[in-house]
Amino acid sequence: MKILHVSDLHIVPPGQRLFSLDPLAQFQACIAHINTHHADADLCVLTGDLAHAGAPEAYAALADSLKSLTVPYQLLLGNHDDRAGFLTQFPDTPTDRHGFVQSWLDMHDLRLIFLDTLEAGEIHGRLCERRLQWLAEALDGARDRDVLLFTHHPLPDLQYPSMDWIGLRDKMAVLQLLQRHGRVRHLFSGHVHRAASGIWQGMPFSTVPGTNHQHELDLATPGYATTRLEPPAYAIALFRDGDVVTHFHAFTDASARFPYHPPVHDAAAA
Repeated sequence: MKILHVSDLHIVPPGQRLFSLDPLAQFQACIAHINTHHADADLCVLTGDLAHAGAPEAYAALADSLKSLTVPYQLLLGNHDDRAGFLTQFPDTPTDRHGFVQSWLDMHDLRLIFLDTLEAGEIHGRLCERRLQWLAEALDGARDRDVLLFTHHPLPDLQYPSMDWIGLRDKMAVLQLLQRHGRVRHLFSGHVHRAASGIWQGMPFSTVPGTNHQHELDLATPGYATTRLEPPAYAIALFRDGDVVTHFHAFTDASARFPYHPPVHDAAAA
């Protein structure tokens, strides 16, 4: 099974730019790269901050662009999104009984759970009691399936001061539910605009760069992160025989390529 992880599109209304770039054009380049190199993927999960400021025109442009994506996709919300505006443009997106944009999907022997960590008006993430109760039910329903969890805000602290302070506020409540289920294979998140990976309370996790701009890797300075125009990327998660391997592909990279030739040790052959 192959799952693509895309995050932090920050699309603005057509004609506008963000940090000197056109986020819509950047995302369209991402789609073209996926269609060329990973059209065999089972699913593409976009983990939030789909729009930079929740503008209706941005969601309309996103919907139009997604028509060209040949891979099935799942949309999540981030702190830059607007839940009502998103659902107006994407009315068929699954929601829970309280209207939060969260759902689950069983694929092969796995249950994929998609959470809505958006707290309106806040940068940090939240999972209120209603969302936590829904998660408990989704985990209970998974029974003997392993779980993949997708969120915008990461659950673990990344020891990254400029982002950890705007992480998920209810992570310990989520941790208790995940540990009770006991079969969490991987945690996928966005929000931090960087590739990071590790193990949190025994569970592997990874984050992914954004498709437009990134945050500077500064492991010492608290406060707001500094934006950098480092290359955008998306992740390719591969599943086989119980293993999970995640690669990160910088889809706009046009650097020179040099085929590798092993050194020739036989002088005559040389």
